Amino acid sequence: MDSNTNLLVVSAHAADFVWRGGGTIAKYVKHGAHVSLVILSYGIRGESNDLWNIEGQTYDNVKKIRRSEIEEAAQALGITDVEYWDYQDYHMQLGEERMERLVRKIREVRPHDILTHGFKDAFNPDHETVGKFVFDASVLSTSNGVRIDGTATAKQSRIFGFEPHQSEISDFKPELIIDITETYEQKLAAMEAFKAQKHLHDYYDAKARLRGNHARRVSGNNQYKYAEAFSRFFPYVGGEFV
Repeated sequence: MDSNTNLLVVSAHAADFVWRGGGTIAKYVKHGAHVSLVILSYGIRGESNDLWNIEGQTYDNVKKIRRSEIEEAAQALGITDVEYWDYQDYHMQLGEERMERLVRKIREVRPHDILTHGFKDAFNPDHETVGKFVFDASVLSTSNGVRIDGTATAKQSRIFGFEPHQSEISDFKPELIIDITETYEQKLAAMEAFKAQKHLHDYYDAKARLRGNHARRVSGNNQYKYAEAFSRFFPYVGGEFV
């Protein structure tokens, strides 16, 4: 990754991109890549339970809080290009018009890599819906026959899926493990921004340590302390083993 690399991150809800990919995203930014982040929803209905326990809480106030949390987290990771599409979550509906919007976004960003949700995520159908949505949009973005005014056909991006929250139940097996030791403090700061989901802070700290252990064991590099795991939508293609 360098200044010629474009990364597009598509997050179903407010904090998904931080829990599951914050260290990797910060690493892209740190090494000069251009990172574009799309937040499809604020997670008001399904991922803000602690906020709804407050007496007199309102939909608009939850949205305001989640927006401020995203902004703080994005700043911690170094992300400056953020779009809030403000779709309703639980359950997210992504029709033809929204598909065209994402195709247009992919053609605009022309990402080398796309980071989003995988196809299987137990207990969270929004994540599965978004994984399929992003995959379909990426394929459409490469077709000359999909005509959208003001856009040019994109090349196929590499696509990587977040590790789901319930890894084993979701039948997740890491296909790519990224060392995030150099950016882990940034991820911690970004996680701390999400006060509406404090119950997840310790969980994802432990997950990063676990994947760090796997990174050391698989690679033999004892400098790897923290890591994040992902699935691949396509196989690696190249002229040698990497």
